[in-house]
Amino acid sequence: MHRRRFLTASAYSMAATVLPLGYVEEMAERTAAARGGAAIGAAEITAVRDVVRLFAEMDERLGGQHGRAAFVQYLIADVAPLCKARFHNEDLRRQMLSVASSAAHLAGWKAYDSGEQGLAQRYYLQSFALAVESGEPGQDGFVMRTMSQQGMKLHRPEHCLDLAAGGLARAHDRVPAPAQALFHITHAHALAKTGQRRQAVAEIEAARAALDTGRGEQIPFWALAWGPPEATVVSRTAKVFEDLGDHKRAGQYYAHASASRPVGTYARIVALDLVAAAESQLKQGGIEEACTTWNRAMDHMDGVRSVRTRKAVNRMRSDLARFRSRGVRCAAELEERAVEFLAAA
Repeated sequence: MHRRRFLTASAYSMAATVLPLGYVEEMAERTAAARGGAAIGAAEITAVRDVVRLFAEMDERLGGQHGRAAFVQYLIADVAPLCKARFHNEDLRRQMLSVASSAAHLAGWKAYDSGEQGLAQRYYLQSFALAVESGEPGQDGFVMRTMSQQGMKLHRPEHCLDLAAGGLARAHDRVPAPAQALFHITHAHALAKTGQRRQAVAEIEAARAALDTGRGEQIPFWALAWGPPEATVVSRTAKVFEDLGDHKRAGQYYAHASASRPVGTYARIVALDLVAAAESQLKQGGIEEACTTWNRAMDHMDGVRSVRTRKAVNRMRSDLARFRSRGVRCAAELEERAVEFLAAA
């Protein structure tokens, strides 16, 4: 990480904008004390968890490129030294490694959202190693689940089913039911990618059943990487039906997913779900409906710095090219909006 050119920002430049200054200073003092040999307790772990949560929320609102250098510098300056510090007991050490795994996972996600897939994969592998060492039930499987999803997104499905199935096996009966649902739905997606329709639909039902069973259960910190599990399950259910060729149901689930998240907190994923819904509507021949949905998606993209949103807009322009040539008004209006968006992004 030290060799990367983008790691020159201040460790606390982003955190200081939203956390009380006294709290930021206290975290810095605790890290300095740990470097000096002081033993680490629950307060230091809570501080790291708070910062990871903060950057995760910013990531969802503003995109993976926003605050990325500051966050990776925070990993170097604070998280890495804390992982190597002395602890009051072994349980605290394991908790620290678990939180560090979540931090590395978020760094991987930021690299993924910035289009740096090889770097994202290396972060995920580091996150996996930390999760294994922490012994936190199911967290190692969660990283395997993420790596499966990355492979599917990049159309490299060679090991995606094995990763999804392995992640599910590591989590089985070891995590709360809402977290279990996340593993089932990724397994469903991998099954759909390999043409196993009946098994994929069965896993969708298993995910739904887990959500119903686990209402009110406490969800582990690492399982909240993409917000409430229910919205994540709905969004990925849409992807399953999309890969099964059921564009009508895929569009319905994408629309449901976009309405299932607090808009202000999850601007990027709401926008991308709406983009996917528009694409499903277009495949069904609904050009006017699709343009309306695309416009809603772009409403949520303002201020989001994400390679994925830029790609989504460019894909929209390509999909609508034939309609613009025919003089379809909504397609022409979206083209104007897309050009302005890309120029400003």
